[in-house]
Amino acid sequence: MSDPVFVRLGTKPAPYPDDVRERLDRDADLIVARYSPPEQPDSKMSRSALLPLLHLVQSEEGYVSPTGIEFCAQRLGLTGAEVAAVSTFYSMYRREPTGDYLVGVCTNTLCAVMGGDAVHNALRDHVADDDSLVTVTHIECNAACDYAPVVMVNWEFFDNQTPETARTIVDDLRSGREVVPTRGASLMTFRETERVLAGFPDERLGAVHAGGQPGDPTLAGLRVAHDKGMTAPAVSEATDSGSAPLGSESAAAAATTKDKPAPAPSASVPPEKGR
Repeated sequence: MSDPVFVRLGTKPAPYPDDVRERLDRDADLIVARYSPPEQPDSKMSRSALLPLLHLVQSEEGYVSPTGIEFCAQRLGLTGAEVAAVSTFYSMYRREPTGDYLVGVCTNTLCAVMGGDAVHNALRDHVADDDSLVTVTHIECNAACDYAPVVMVNWEFFDNQTPETARTIVDDLRSGREVVPTRGASLMTFRETERVLAGFPDERLGAVHAGGQPGDPTLAGLRVAHDKGMTAPAVSEATDSGSAPLGSESAAAAATTKDKPAPAPSASVPPEKGR
């Protein structure tokens, strides 16, 4: 009987150079220690360090490379497939080399309605796909809808953009001029930003800022509610999981059935009370 033959699918990624690996290991030790109790250094809790570790390797190469995936897997006792599954699920992790400035345009509903698609198209025409300094992409909602359309550069906000202002931002980045977001300190490069997201100090002047007030667009809805005398429901009117008011007959009935299994597909579901 012939000896078994083992076949490896794909090629093993090249390791980091020794000096890079030593530096990354030192940083990774600090990151993993935040999630592993000192008395249990090999605890499965250390797997929670995967997200910041992915930011760490992204700060090294500008994206999560096969080498970075292998590094994270080795450090956390995971398979490459497990690490790749996480890195490809979250859009914050890049799958291909990224320039010094990642310019993301929100094209979700409100930003698109307010002109986000036009901004995105303008930047696509303005920046070549192989530009080594600026990378343009669309991004998902970043919870700044009150300032739509929003552009983010290395995850910093630029509010109320137009095609013209967005092109100016890119031109300023290319020229080396200082670019300051709508709120926050001056921009860092993408790799520098990723290191901060990995959990290391942000030493920019004004980066750690206490205080600040919400802007007028953020407060617009609150002012309308105030002017119309709108208030939140009183505690006694609170509901249980969106159903009938607490303490009512319906709530009591719901409490007696909440742990029962759902009806089988063939069973009939009784109509809601009052229907």
